[in-house]
Amino acid sequence: MSQPVSRLTNPFDVARHPTLEPEVKRAILASWASDASAVPDQPALRRPADLGRTVPVDDVLAALRVLDGAPQATWH
Repeated sequence: MSQPVSRLTNPFDVARHPTLEPEVKRAILASWASDASAVPDQPALRRPADLGRTVPVDDVLAALRVLDGAPQATWH
């Protein structure tokens, strides 16, 4: 892998990573979307431990939809 997972900084980096297998991308994004990563009192945000910053859950879900074949227009 050319880029360690710890260097991925947003959901769309994960979704378009050229060497990660789709199952790995999905596992990373699913962990980021998990309630375990939710920011207390801010349900629209997630703070994954391996990311070190908050991301909107909507971005994580959009990246997952891209993996399911949604149009790339949903990408940032």
